[in-house]
Amino acid sequence: MSTLAGVTRGGGSWTPEFIENIDWTKCLGCGRCFKICGRDVLRLTPLNEDGEVIEDEEEEEEDRRIMMVVNPENCVGCKACARQCAKKCITNAPLTV
Repeated sequence: MSTLAGVTRGGGSWTPEFIENIDWTKCLGCGRCFKICGRDVLRLTPLNEDGEVIEDEEEEEEDRRIMMVVNPENCVGCKACARQCAKKCITNAPLTV
């Protein structure tokens, strides 16, 4: 197997690292990664006190919010989200083809 790689405008090689996972135990729900990503990859999601995703916010009281990967296919591998994360809870990896 090989890894997807590209070339920068300056001629250097670049290997994009696409988002794979967010560690919810570390995520503060601050939204910094969400704000930096212009590709609609992430969404701030409410959790109840049991740590379960709240589908209908009007029906349940939220305890906290965490970030979720909702559109991984939109990720371009720039790692801007990971660089913004103060808790280092975002995992990125190269694409093997």
